[in-house]
Amino acid sequence: MPYPQFDRQKLNIKPLGLRKNRVFIERDLVPVTAEPENLTPEASEAVGEASEKIKTARRNGASVILAFGAHTIKNGLAPVLIRLLEEGWVTHLATNGAGIIHDWELSFQGATSEDVRENVKRGEFGLWEETGYFLNLSINIGSFEGLGYGESVGALVQNEGLRVPDKKELIALIGENAERDPEKSARAADLLEVIDLFNLVPGFLEVRHPHREYGVQAAGFRLNIPYTGHPMFGHDIIYPHPMSRGASIGRTAERDFLAFAHSVSNLEGGVYLSIGSAVMSPMIFEKSFSMAQNLALRKGRHIDNHSLFVVDLATVDWNWETCGEPPPNNPAYYLRFCKTFSRMGGRMRYTTANNRDFLLALCKELSGV
Repeated sequence: MPYPQFDRQKLNIKPLGLRKNRVFIERDLVPVTAEPENLTPEASEAVGEASEKIKTARRNGASVILAFGAHTIKNGLAPVLIRLLEEGWVTHLATNGAGIIHDWELSFQGATSEDVRENVKRGEFGLWEETGYFLNLSINIGSFEGLGYGESVGALVQNEGLRVPDKKELIALIGENAERDPEKSARAADLLEVIDLFNLVPGFLEVRHPHREYGVQAAGFRLNIPYTGHPMFGHDIIYPHPMSRGASIGRTAERDFLAFAHSVSNLEGGVYLSIGSAVMSPMIFEKSFSMAQNLALRKGRHIDNHSLFVVDLATVDWNWETCGEPPPNNPAYYLRFCKTFSRMGGRMRYTTANNRDFLLALCKELSGV
């Protein structure tokens, strides 16, 4: 017998406009002309090295992948990330589910980040209508259209809305593809269920984003540069909403993982920057890199000449570059964001730095701001 499940339909989900936020675009945005504040000499040296490696990678057509945690968005670095995309320095952005959400909320209402402690007490944390409704709807429609997770949200912001298919169109697709393309038939059936449950009207659903120019996902979509989302079920505030559908999340997230792996496969002579991501970035990288190495070996090649720059706030006493991997009885062994990347070949450099200062300095170095 299946386990009993929580009924999300019974939740009291409030309008996003009632939520108190802690991060605001007008106050917290970091312009590319701002100055880094707390870079150590070692961190400045790492910025210079990363800049040179990136310039060489782009001249040679190799990937430059920037994976980051949600605080990169919350710290107001959207202008820096967009500049790196527009000037072609970064060929792929990757973040977790929270990074997707904060970027969308800033585009939609110019504010994000709630007080988790206080809102959990009130049974309100994450239970906000517009965030849950529009992000899940964009993922449901994106899944039907064959888009990725980040791509679906980027399309919502850039197009300032979504096209809701007609039910007759979906029913026809289900029947036509049941045998020859059952996956396409399943995508149409899943969206049909959502349209029925929420009484969606076919046609273009306008969703205004007054701060779209600061949307990093929108910039990626506009420039046709991958901005991939790598969520985990239950980690993000869009899952409590009844609009959430696991099939759509799974399809779009899988597409993004494979897009990420495709970029990693072009990492020979390239650069991978992991900024403030202790779990997501190392985990998706090690699987993708193994896949890429597998194909490279089948073609008689091997990916060796890649640079890994790992940046976080933690102070690390162990020198990974000169001493290799520490033994299991050393606490440094359990720093996943160092241990994983040290096993990935190429050259890894760990730097203790604030993501704001490191990325701002790197952008200035590359752009000559």
